[in-house]
Amino acid sequence: MIKRKFKDIAVWVNGEAVGLGVSPVEVAGVSTDTRTIQEGNLYIPIVGENFNGHDFVRAAVENGASGVLWQKNQPNPPADIPLIYVEDTLFALQDLAKNYLASIPVKVVGITGSNGKTTTKDMVTSVLATTYKVQKTEGNYNNHIGLPLTILGLKEDTEMAVLEMGMSARGEIELLSTIAKPEAAIITNIGESHLQDLGSREGISEAKFEITAGLQENGTLVIHGDEPLLTEKVVNIPFHVITFGSSEANDYYPIEIQQKSNGTYFTMNGKGENEFFIPVLGKHNINNALSAIAIAKQFGVSIPDIKKGLETIKITGMRTELIQGKDGVTIINDAYNASPTSMRAAIELLQDLKDYGKKIVVLGDMLELGDNEETFHYEIGKGIDTGKINYVFTFGELGKKVAEGAKVNFSENQVLAYDDKQALITKLKEVVEEGDVVLVKGSRGMKLEEVVNALT
Repeated sequence: MIKRKFKDIAVWVNGEAVGLGVSPVEVAGVSTDTRTIQEGNLYIPIVGENFNGHDFVRAAVENGASGVLWQKNQPNPPADIPLIYVEDTLFALQDLAKNYLASIPVKVVGITGSNGKTTTKDMVTSVLATTYKVQKTEGNYNNHIGLPLTILGLKEDTEMAVLEMGMSARGEIELLSTIAKPEAAIITNIGESHLQDLGSREGISEAKFEITAGLQENGTLVIHGDEPLLTEKVVNIPFHVITFGSSEANDYYPIEIQQKSNGTYFTMNGKGENEFFIPVLGKHNINNALSAIAIAKQFGVSIPDIKKGLETIKITGMRTELIQGKDGVTIINDAYNASPTSMRAAIELLQDLKDYGKKIVVLGDMLELGDNEETFHYEIGKGIDTGKINYVFTFGELGKKVAEGAKVNFSENQVLAYDDKQALITKLKEVVEEGDVVLVKGSRGMKLEEVVNALT
C-alpha cells in the first residue's frame, strides 16, 4: 500500500499541507471509512448526497489516521490535526491513485463488460500469479471510489494489477481507464445490463469501449469477437487487438467442450498443448478463460503455467458456484447478479448437465433493463426447454413474467411463481430429492442466496 510523506502527498493532490507536525508525518495506506481505519492511514472524507465524511474526521484520527484531506468549502476544519486542503476530496483521491500508480513499476490489466467481469478477473489473476506477483480488485471495489482505493492498496513490489472496471453511466469507465492507464484491457461482452441508463446495446458498447481511453500506446485490447458492436469499433485503432469467442473467425476459440460435475474441459484452437480445465461450470466461462489465456500469453506466461493457473482458480462467490446441499441435492449458486445474457447462459448450463435427477430453476427479477423489462423476462421463460428442465420457480413481480413465458411450453404444475420467498422455499423443499440439481439466479437486489442457504 501507499507509504509516502504527508508533504509529498500534498504535491500529488495539488493541495496545501497544514497542521501540527506536518513535516514528519508519514502516511501508510488510505481509507474513506472510519470503521476500517488502520494505524497510519490517510483519511479521505468523501462528500455524498446523503453523507459527509468530514463529520467523522475526529473519529478517524481517534481510530489511528495520521492525517486527513479536507475539502476547502467545508466549514470548521480542525486546527490540531495534520490536514491537506484540496478543492475536492474525491478528485484528490483519484489524483493520488493516478500518481501513486505512476510511481511504482506495476503493469495493469483492466477488465470490463456486461457479464463475467469478476470471473474473468479471477481467472486472469490466477494465470498471471503463476509467474508474477499479482494483486486484483477485491469485492466490488470497481467504481470511481473503489478503483482508486484498490490502486492505493497495491504493494510497491506488485508486478501485475488486475483491475475490474464497473459502470452505471457513460463516462465512468473512461475515468477509471485514465486513472489506471492499463497495458492491456479485456471487454468480456456486451449484454443488456444498464439498458435503463444507456438506452440500447449500442450505448452499452460505447460505454464499455471507453476502457481504451487510458490504454497505453501499443497496448493490447482483448474483445469478444462474436460481438459486432465490438468488432466494428476496432478497425484502425492504435492497439494490438485479440479476439476470443465461439466462432472460428476469432484468434482464440474452443473446438471441443466437455462439461462434467467437477468443471469444464475444453480444447482450444492452435498447435501444441491446447487442452484446458476450469473448475467452474458453463460454456460462457470458456470465453472468460480464453480471454485470460490471451492476456497470459501476451505477458509471457507459459502454457503449462496457464493450465495450472486455470485449474486452481478461486472464483468469487455466488457466480456459477457448485454447492452440495442437504440430502444429496446439488445447487448451482449464481445469485450474485443477472441479465438476460447471463440468465440464458446459466439456464443453458443446467440444460446441458447430465447424471442428475430433476433439474429445477429458481429465477428472480432482472433489474435495470429499461422499458422492455417485461418482454426480456417473458422471453427468458419461453426459452426454457421443457424437455430438459422439470420445474420453474420464480420470485418477484418481474419473475411472474418469466413464469408466464414458461407456461407456453410447461404444464401449470411445473411453473410456480412467488412473491413470498419463504413460501417458495417451503414448496421447493417439498419438490427436491436426492440427486436433483437446482439453479438459483437473479439480480443482487433479490437476495436469492437466502434460497441457497435454505437448501444447504
